[in-house]
Amino acid sequence: MEVVIITGLSGAGKTKASDWFEDKGYYCIDNMPPALIKNFIDLALSGTRKIDKAAFVVDIRGGEFFDDLKEIMGALEADPNVDFKILFIEASDAALIRRFNEARRAHPLSPSITKEVIDNEREKLSELRKHAHFVIDTSTLKVAELNSELDNLFAAKTKNDTFVLKFMSFGYKHGIPAEADWVLDVRFIPNPYYVPSLKRLTGNNKKVSQYVLKQDVTKAFATRLQEVLVRLIPAYVKEGKYSLTIAFGCTGGQHRSVTLANEFYRIFTQEGYRVTLEHKELK
Repeated sequence: MEVVIITGLSGAGKTKASDWFEDKGYYCIDNMPPALIKNFIDLALSGTRKIDKAAFVVDIRGGEFFDDLKEIMGALEADPNVDFKILFIEASDAALIRRFNEARRAHPLSPSITKEVIDNEREKLSELRKHAHFVIDTSTLKVAELNSELDNLFAAKTKNDTFVLKFMSFGYKHGIPAEADWVLDVRFIPNPYYVPSLKRLTGNNKKVSQYVLKQDVTKAFATRLQEVLVRLIPAYVKEGKYSLTIAFGCTGGQHRSVTLANEFYRIFTQEGYRVTLEHKELK
């Protein structure tokens, strides 16, 4: 039986994610006390009505019951009849504050939404986030884009359907993405910013991409990195890791990092991997 626990920050989009799972045929339950999840699964496996995949939304609304989740996670991971994964949904402070204000909703931890309230929730969920198989940041995602991410993570069936590569670009002057497993500094590549005709463009532009990729140092780097990834992915899978987030960083997150993220997204898509792409600094 496939079991997904959907959790994360209040206002980040767990309900929208649950809608996707329901549309895909999952039996979805919102805010069930974690202690009852294992009972439900045992009944589903032994009952006459066959339920082969279920999704549970579990979050801070559960109050003291939420503390039971760690024990339940261990039981699910040890159950040979259950394919268990955790999906963690998050967003930036600014995005969460805006969403709560627009919806005029109270936060589960406070009548009003503030950065301190969000920090408190992040702290309460930090241990759970570390155990998540997949993390999605919805700060800049529309519903259709979130659905596309979920398609890549849960619906696509390819030759590497148990592992997801997420490539992203970012600018060092804006900070390193917290969700990155690998952070690769590509500021050694000649910067298109100093080419007048390319300065105002981004790595999504063909001229910028060609400029970055034609550099000998870029070619050598890309070749070696592809070789390393192909060799290490099976090792990650063997150790039970379901995804790897690789962040390419340059100064502003506009040219070199965008080009490299796009290029590796293209390469590994063609190789049949499940791949996602995000540009942190591009609007």
